This record gives sequence, structure tokens and C-alpha cells, in this order.
Amino acid sequence: MKAFIAVFLLVLIVFVFLAVRGNSVKDLLTQYVPFLFQQQTDKVLSYKLDIEKELKQYGLEEYTPLLLAIMYQESRGEGQDLMQASESAGLKPNEIQDKQESIHQGVYHFYQMYLLGTKNKVDMNTIIQSYNMGPGYIEYVAANGNKHSEELAKAYSKKQVNNHPDLYTCGGFKGNFRYPYCFGDYTYAEKVQAKFELLKKNMRSIDERKITMN
Repeated sequence: MKAFIAVFLLVLIVFVFLAVRGNSVKDLLTQYVPFLFQQQTDKVLSYKLDIEKELKQYGLEEYTPLLLAIMYQESRGEGQDLMQASESAGLKPNEIQDKQESIHQGVYHFYQMYLLGTKNKVDMNTIIQSYNMGPGYIEYVAANGNKHSEELAKAYSKKQVNNHPDLYTCGGFKGNFRYPYCFGDYTYAEKVQAKFELLKKNMRSIDERKITMN
């Protein structure tokens, strides 16, 4: 995180300097915003072999790009709990303080969701969403058409909020985009897909199979 902030501040200084010199905002954004994204994608892609090694244990190495996209969404490759996998192991958020342990647990969590999703014959986006919302979401989708949608994710989130109103509150901030669907992130699968497409442009050896909503 500190490295990203440092790069961001550096680019901001350059941005202001060039703006003072008369460069248009459009030109500045065109030149420097891609640079910031490249820094993030390079950091995430540096863990490609680690992710692939873990997935090979389950015969799922073809999903390496997808797990990298999940890492991108979870942490941008920053911090120690790269996969934000602590809670899936029954721990407190960010309790895992070892990058390899986080990757191991994150891949294992995905594997568990993959097995359950395959058993229940749901689509891949349901499995992706369940990385964020847990196995209950897979069972919920299986009982409601077997295909993920934002509407189903919202409905499941609201159900959890109703069951635990004091736990899932969006921090008490009604301006949070998730409110009143404060359990998980109902846009998670869509965000991971976007990260997948971004990473795909930066990987030479990637499975070209597109993750779709089908």
C-alpha cells in the first residue's frame, strides 16, 4: 500500500506540474493513468507462478488468470493477506500475515467453492461471487435458477442483513454503494471479470477462454 501511495503522489506531482505548463487534462489522463494500472497489474502478475503451483494440487491450473484477477480485486497485490483469505479460514480480517499462506488459503477457498458450485451445477460467476459471499450463495443460486445475477446477489445479501441486522451495517454509512445490501459485495463477480480482462491484456500465456455470465 505504501508503495502505491508513493507512486500515486509522484504521478500527482507530475500531473500538477504539467497542468501548470498547459497540458490538457485529457492528455495527462491518457499518459499517466495507464501507468498507475500497469504498476498494479505487474505487482499482481508477479504472483502468477505461486498461484499456479497451488492450483496444480487440485488440477485447476487453468484458473490461474482467474485467481490472479481475484487477488487484484482483493488487494491489488499489496499487503500480506494478498487473497484476503483470513475470514475463509475462520480468522479475523487480515489475521493472515504471510503472503504464501494467504495464497494457499485463498486457492483452497476457491477450490472448495468450485467443488460445491460444480456439484450444484451453477455458473462460473456464482462460484466467483461465492469467493466473496461464501458457500451459502451457491446454494441460494442453485435454488433460484443456477445462474448468478446482481439481483440474486442483492437478494441473498439482504437476507443475511435481515438475519444479522447488527452485524452487516455498511459501517452505519447509508452513502455506501452497497447499502442496504451490506453483506458482501453484490458487484464482486463483475469486478473480478473486469480485472480478468485487464490482466489478460498483460499476460502472454493466458487461457483465452473468457469468463462470461452464461
